[in-house]
Amino acid sequence: METFDIHPLFSLLHFFMLCLLCFNVTNIEASNNKVSAIYVFGDSTVDPGNNNYVNTPFKSDFPPYGRDFANKLPTGRFTNGKLGTDFVASYLGLKELVPPYLDPNLSDEELMTGVSFASAGSGFDPLTPTLGNVIPIPKQLEYFKEYKKRVESKIGKKRAENHMNNAVFFISAGTNDFVVNYFTVPIRRRNYNLLTYRQFLLQHMTDFIQNLWTEGARKIAFVGLPPMGCLPIMITLNSGNNAFLERSCVDKYSAVARDHNTVLQHELFLMQLNFSNPRHAAKISYIDIYGPLDNMIQGHGSPGFDEVDRGCCGSGLIEATFMCNSISHVCSDPSKYVFWDSIHPTEKAYHDMFMAARHTIDALING
Repeated sequence: METFDIHPLFSLLHFFMLCLLCFNVTNIEASNNKVSAIYVFGDSTVDPGNNNYVNTPFKSDFPPYGRDFANKLPTGRFTNGKLGTDFVASYLGLKELVPPYLDPNLSDEELMTGVSFASAGSGFDPLTPTLGNVIPIPKQLEYFKEYKKRVESKIGKKRAENHMNNAVFFISAGTNDFVVNYFTVPIRRRNYNLLTYRQFLLQHMTDFIQNLWTEGARKIAFVGLPPMGCLPIMITLNSGNNAFLERSCVDKYSAVARDHNTVLQHELFLMQLNFSNPRHAAKISYIDIYGPLDNMIQGHGSPGFDEVDRGCCGSGLIEATFMCNSISHVCSDPSKYVFWDSIHPTEKAYHDMFMAARHTIDALING
């Protein structure tokens, strides 16, 4: 079994969020829009600010996060502007920004067209969210059930059922399980090798999808893992003495993501077959972010990025969450950077990942 050397500084990851995924789509609307709402579950790649209402160090409700919004105010998103799911919601004609479910000031209209239940630092391994005291994914599901009751009370049970059947369910999580948990904390490595840990995660993932289906989800998009070895913080903490001078992706970590994504796609295909009953049929789509993000980093087909191995905030080598703050240096043009901080993509990178996923989204909603 391949071993992974854990740098002492790696413990800093306990204070960071991860992951990666998917997207100013202007004047673009999904063809033949049939979507009633968008519901989002996962980690920092899709958390628009739920952690603002959680007692956790995993927060981004302070500058310079959010600096490229019109009012330059941070929202709790771990980037300089929009997340991929914001671009998806806009593309579907639902709303410009997906709000956090825990925001107590949400209007009925905002609630009806969709919310995010995601929490930065979360994952499918139950240990992962406990490391940062964030919202576990099963708890996110409980929040959704609570949300469903609110919808039913407003429009009735039958209409609420149709509303859920015509919504898109978007899931983005898994990176923290490896980067913050398995590679960093020795607990899981005592009992699992990479193969068995992957199966452990996949079981939790498929159970979650099954539970969503039971609750009425019929259009489900599941995001794969990014090239984890290309995250700036992974390069910094795993490149020895050359981390500041010779920066390149650490492929043994990205290889874990590639292998995981391959098995994940197979599992999703099998679930799709199980959900093929015409009366309760569901569509499950795999959203590839590994390829698009890797293309940006390697310079294959995503022109315009000048910096691909460090973030825009601070040195870009290790800063994230509270280490990327109001006194941090910030690059003059984040759109030239793939990464905003040492972990999370910029708005421009999210936009490009969304654009790469548009055909998959079209197939999901029109299939």
